[in-house]
Amino acid sequence: MSSDTEKHRDLLPALRDAQYNGDGSLERAVKFTFVHVFSHLRRLNSHVPLGDPEEEDRHLRPSKIVMLR
Repeated sequence: MSSDTEKHRDLLPALRDAQYNGDGSLERAVKFTFVHVFSHLRRLNSHVPLGDPEEEDRHLRPSKIVMLR
């Protein structure tokens, strides 16, 4: 099993378990989850062709605000 798949399987239980601890573990779990999601988004974005400015599907430039399309 890939380490990515293992991470995906571990994320939800980690968030659920950390929910009521009150020790900062929920914040750490949420941060880890977002870091992982943004890693996936960066990889997905790297596969989008640059294209013309009029085209919808093109790379976002680093100065642009990242939004889901």
